[in-house]
Amino acid sequence: MSRRLPVRRRRRGGWYFFRDLLVIFLIALLASVLIKTFLVRSFYIPSGSMENTLLIKDRILVNELEPSLIPIQRGDVIVFTDPGGWLPARPSPAQPPVVAAVAWLLDLTGLAASDSNNHLVKRVIGLPGDHVTCCNPLGQTSVNDVPLNEPYTHDPVDQTPAIPFDVTVPPGTIWVEGDNRNNSKDSRLNQDTPSRGFVPLGNVDGRAIIVTFPIDQWTLLSNYPETFKAVPDPK
Repeated sequence: MSRRLPVRRRRRGGWYFFRDLLVIFLIALLASVLIKTFLVRSFYIPSGSMENTLLIKDRILVNELEPSLIPIQRGDVIVFTDPGGWLPARPSPAQPPVVAAVAWLLDLTGLAASDSNNHLVKRVIGLPGDHVTCCNPLGQTSVNDVPLNEPYTHDPVDQTPAIPFDVTVPPGTIWVEGDNRNNSKDSRLNQDTPSRGFVPLGNVDGRAIIVTFPIDQWTLLSNYPETFKAVPDPK
């Protein structure tokens, strides 16, 4: 009978361990970048314009498949790039190299958004072709002649100063308003900017779907279909 010789195992040094860690890290980094680029991205809330739906310093997860693959709907909470003149100019603060490197890495992986200050978060009220007006005798906004009952707003309509407008949303754009109407420079107050208060669909980064931080405020964000179900398609 032949004797099986024992297999001699090579001892692997520390270099192999760190090499494997590096490969795992690079694969995870690549996956994170792809997810951020094509699927979801994190943003933080810098202002109170969406209270009490979103609070200052909340972090939200944004579905980037909308509107490129999934159509935007009335009532969606969206993140979009400033169409021009909506936000004041804000110089980027200087950061120590280590802090800047960490911020760059978090931004690359989608765990943070260093450009959040160049974005806005609002609720979609009017889609392309919609006729949006304010206000009826009760102070309500109407879409295609249907008054909206908006339970998500921060204040009742009788405690919100009326800002009269009568617009038809042009093709390829949307009309947006903040849930905190008393503290939101939204479409209503940007009609004198180059975009005339409308947000081009190309500026939309995606739909906010979840509040991820603080943990005790974790929640799915609704588009309140009951509010908009009676609104007909534009004529």
